[in-house]
Amino acid sequence: MAFNYDKYLRLEKMPTLWCWGCGDGVILKAFVRAIDKMGISRDDVCVVSGIGCSGRFSSYVDFNTVHTTHGRTVAFATGIKLVNPDKYVVCVAGDGDALAIGGNHTIHGARRNIDITLIIINNFIYGLTNSQTSPTTPQGMWTVSQKSGNIDPTFDACALGIASGASFVARESMLDPKKLEKIFVKALEHRGFSYLDILSNCHVNFGRKNKMASAMENLKWIESITMPKKKWDELPEEEKMNIFPTGVLKEDKNAKEYCDLYQEVIAYHQGKRKAITQNDFEKKI
Repeated sequence: MAFNYDKYLRLEKMPTLWCWGCGDGVILKAFVRAIDKMGISRDDVCVVSGIGCSGRFSSYVDFNTVHTTHGRTVAFATGIKLVNPDKYVVCVAGDGDALAIGGNHTIHGARRNIDITLIIINNFIYGLTNSQTSPTTPQGMWTVSQKSGNIDPTFDACALGIASGASFVARESMLDPKKLEKIFVKALEHRGFSYLDILSNCHVNFGRKNKMASAMENLKWIESITMPKKKWDELPEEEKMNIFPTGVLKEDKNAKEYCDLYQEVIAYHQGKRKAITQNDFEKKI
């Protein structure tokens, strides 16, 4: 039986404005399938998106949605989650939105371990604003702002998530929608900051200017730079360079969640508990 996407989409917004062959549509479909699989009510989900191609995500799904300013998805989502701790709050941001102008908010959302799912749609370029270098643009690749080839070091988005303290970190690509659906379910089920680096194609503003003019050529390139973590772990160190491991890279089910701690602060001010001290946490220093 065919899956009924209609109840999760704003049909008056269809068809989408995404380019033909763009991976954003695959990611959107995998996301709503994950919501359906978990049996979550649309009223219990809030999707927050920013600026860029990924920013349109919130326009197309029929949930509670917020379209924010550039780089501020996690900041807005933090406020939403603190006053609605029982709801599923999901951020959708591009690599520029989440890791450049929004990098500061991403770091501190992860550090706080607030129960938000951050979906970074990583297409290696500023797509909507016409091909400027993003933090994840590979070195040597052509961009409109570095026409002789990008000289910036390539940024590993998941390394940032792990180092910043996110309790769930994973990477997948839109090449396998079933894997994508499963990783969304795991992220949504996790209690804490879930940080997802989802690799996608932008064959229009990234691929065609780097000898990958079609969606398939761009997707074959993504396939060539990714590998399941288990296989990646077995590689010699020198062969791991420029290959991104996929799957769950970190999962800490015991990390304290920020909304829970916030409720304890409220209880303290109401005289219902003693002050929170370092003894309430595992000592990490």
